[in-house]
Amino acid sequence: MTDAIRINKFFTQHGICSRREADRLIEAGRVTINNIVAKLGDQVSHRDVIARDGQVIPWGQAPIYIKYHKPVGVTTTSEAHVPRNIVAEIGHPERIFPIGRLDKDSSGLILLTNDGDIVNKILRTEFGHEREYEVLLDRPCDEAFLDRMAAGVVVLGSKTKPCRTERLGPKRFRIILTEGRNRQIRRMCQALGYRVIALHRIRIMHLTLAGLPSGTWKALTPGEKNALLDAVQRYPDGKSVR
Repeated sequence: MTDAIRINKFFTQHGICSRREADRLIEAGRVTINNIVAKLGDQVSHRDVIARDGQVIPWGQAPIYIKYHKPVGVTTTSEAHVPRNIVAEIGHPERIFPIGRLDKDSSGLILLTNDGDIVNKILRTEFGHEREYEVLLDRPCDEAFLDRMAAGVVVLGSKTKPCRTERLGPKRFRIILTEGRNRQIRRMCQALGYRVIALHRIRIMHLTLAGLPSGTWKALTPGEKNALLDAVQRYPDGKSVR
């Protein structure tokens, strides 16, 4: 079968789970190929019928996961009428949408996908996925400012979750959040009497901007995608893998 792939790769290509988890499902006897229980290493093609727990998994377009180094001035929206909207800037041949937001005045890493099931698992605060930023302020800050940022700041009537901060220079610091309120860092700084001059996101979970110049994008590598699926631990129906 010239178009054949390993059964565990079928699961990752369809955004179901990582290869490691697919192997666990196969070993547990929960996967069938043409109504025969699958074995590790089995090959499948479009002519085969694959099922998990008796539910057929249709062959279809593989989910897309890409990362983009957003420049200042690009708006994180899928609305075509908005000038310099992120979808038009990227120009991907398939329909994709951003996971979360990054302000027009901010730059850095943002993920895009056509897999709607993965979005909440990345964005919801209770899952605690990290996002790392570098911030430039309008004036020098002291350790008291960094400590107050790390402890949480009241913005729009509620206190932000504790986070981690690190000084990078007189006016620059790093902050790692596990939540993503609208314009959160800018509002936290403003509440403490500072104004953000530049905000740059350098990391989302295990994904970074390494090798990705401003204004460019690339698909996640198999390793990055598998780590992402492992981190969110979900099937397409949104149920967590235990």
